[in-house]
Amino acid sequence: MDRGGTPQVTQLLLAWREGDTAAFEQLVPLVHAELRRIARRHMGHERPDHTLQATALVNEAYMKLVDLRRVRWQDRAHFFAMSARLMRRVLVDFARSRRYQKRGGGAQKVSIDDALLVVEARGDALLALDEALEALATFDARKSQVVEMRFFGGLTVEETAEALHVSVDTVMREWKLAKAWLSRKLSKN
Repeated sequence: MDRGGTPQVTQLLLAWREGDTAAFEQLVPLVHAELRRIARRHMGHERPDHTLQATALVNEAYMKLVDLRRVRWQDRAHFFAMSARLMRRVLVDFARSRRYQKRGGGAQKVSIDDALLVVEARGDALLALDEALEALATFDARKSQVVEMRFFGGLTVEETAEALHVSVDTVMREWKLAKAWLSRKLSKN
């Protein structure tokens, strides 16, 4: 992950948070490449003939980010974690709309290994993983955030620790426990 401009990104995020609309316009070129990397990572989990492209996913994230002025941006890692979450929401909403359009498109069983290793994390599998993450978040939000940041956002263990204000060891422990919990949850579906 390119670390260039990290202090500048944080400064622009803080200025944007305080209402400086020009800061967002300065921020976009600095974060665009990283957002495209995150979007390509997300799209890599989708079926090859997916009608949504990485560029469209980034554009959807930008549209949603503009509406998030009230977010108390902490730093660059927090921004990218939130961007990853927004992209996940776009893809989940897209998958749900496709499921509703199909006849008899019921839920599919999927293991966490399939979802996390991107073997078959497409369509229904993404929905199953999303539902499992939502269930996990109801009683352990941090574990859900760790999975979201690491898997969907592509953040490193260190970046995840920084964004969540916890130690690297805590992130590793939460990651392992979350994967085990999700594996059990997904295997029951």
